Amino acid sequence: MKFVQRLVIALIIFACSMPGRSIAGNGLEKAIVAGGCFWCVESDFEKISGIKGAISGYTGGTGKSPTYDDYAQKGHIEAVEITYDASVISYEKILDIFWVHVDPTDANGQFCDRGYEYSTGIFYTTDEQKKLATRSKEQLEKSGRLKKPVVTNIFKSGTFYPAEEYHQDYYKKKPIRYKLYRLGCGRDRKLESIWGER
Repeated sequence: MKFVQRLVIALIIFACSMPGRSIAGNGLEKAIVAGGCFWCVESDFEKISGIKGAISGYTGGTGKSPTYDDYAQKGHIEAVEITYDASVISYEKILDIFWVHVDPTDANGQFCDRGYEYSTGIFYTTDEQKKLATRSKEQLEKSGRLKKPVVTNIFKSGTFYPAEEYHQDYYKKKPIRYKLYRLGCGRDRKLESIWGER
């Protein structure tokens, strides 16, 4: 009996230490991306099969405990932490979806939102995610689909700070305001002009 218990514990430790996995628990994994307004990124991803949830938040800076009022001053950008079922959707597929929902050639923000705090980014949590993100970016650059260089940065993930509760699922809580914002910001028009039929 002791041998079986030791074997099970050893297998669990081995599985949790495998590269390329950012464990979220219950067989789920995590990915962190930034694509301008986190309301929009959260909304875009939560509609995808295999995505179990997305949390709007702040990351990338050095200041602790950022809020909506000071996250930019603390060096953070708006980002989304995605929880996904890797048996349904791969990290590579998440990156494919990410690219066509942003303008990766804009170094000064996204759409109507200007400034570093609205820039694009991929935050890797493992060496495998770093490798896959780097390869995905290189493939996009070589594809010839874009007229300008890809300026999206790939960062080592630091602390992810969830945004205030009123920001979470904003597209569900305030659907009219969300739609007016997204339309007024020209996000979908711009995406269509960059990517065509996505």
